[in-house]
Amino acid sequence: MKTPVAFLILALSCGLAKAADCGPDRLGTARIAEIGTQGGLAVGLKTYPRTIPLADHEVILTFDDGPESATTPPILEALARECVRATFFDIGRKVEATPDLARREVAEGHTVAYHTYSHPQPTMRDMDKKEARADILRGMIAVEKAAYGVDFSAGAPTDLAGLKPHAPFFRFPGFADTPDLGAWFAANNIGIMGTDIWASDWNPMTPKAELKLIMTRLEASKRGMILFHDSHQWTADMMPDFLSELKKRGYRVVHMVAGPGNGPVANAPAGWKSETGSSLR
Repeated sequence: MKTPVAFLILALSCGLAKAADCGPDRLGTARIAEIGTQGGLAVGLKTYPRTIPLADHEVILTFDDGPESATTPPILEALARECVRATFFDIGRKVEATPDLARREVAEGHTVAYHTYSHPQPTMRDMDKKEARADILRGMIAVEKAAYGVDFSAGAPTDLAGLKPHAPFFRFPGFADTPDLGAWFAANNIGIMGTDIWASDWNPMTPKAELKLIMTRLEASKRGMILFHDSHQWTADMMPDFLSELKKRGYRVVHMVAGPGNGPVANAPAGWKSETGSSLR
């Protein structure tokens, strides 16, 4: 299992080319947050009593359920225009269908992480433990191959211990974690990423309504990891105005990447309660 050198050179050259176009008139990416997952990690205040430390008016942008040929490209274009980097939690079967989009996400400097192979319905809690692990591993292998160019011609790993993910971050569909999968991830240094703020864009709405909803929530917390879905047209249509609004209101974007050790994390405020029924603490 190896990553072709040519693929890494392409990704680096694309990133440098885009960085050269970024000036003070763009929203930009204010800083890089290196997040360590050694021994496991579970963050995101909607689900867990801890999150990634952010200063006032700092946000992390994340997108689930892509890539989609109709909606992911305009989102990538909006991010590129503002020199913003985000994290995409991609579905394995979708990167197999649109590998060029997965490669583009990496080439444009984004972090590409994992969101299962099939996005099981209703949640992974309804699956057999062995079946759930297999779906997750298959999805991670698909992302590693499509997005990062890893060569599995000598044979793909049959367990998570045999995989060296580029971005050791996983998000449960529906935030439906399980004790077995939590322990499996921890044993293999994979971080579980919840979120602090969601756009609720799984519900159909106009771009204007979505912008108003997410900015109201963001203004209440003043910081946080935000969850969007790059599989929805209303989110794609809203994204340019959202990035413009962030810049207008003085928000700064933080890009999440893999780092050494564990954390850092910030604890939830007093009185915190999980909103998603987590089975992990």
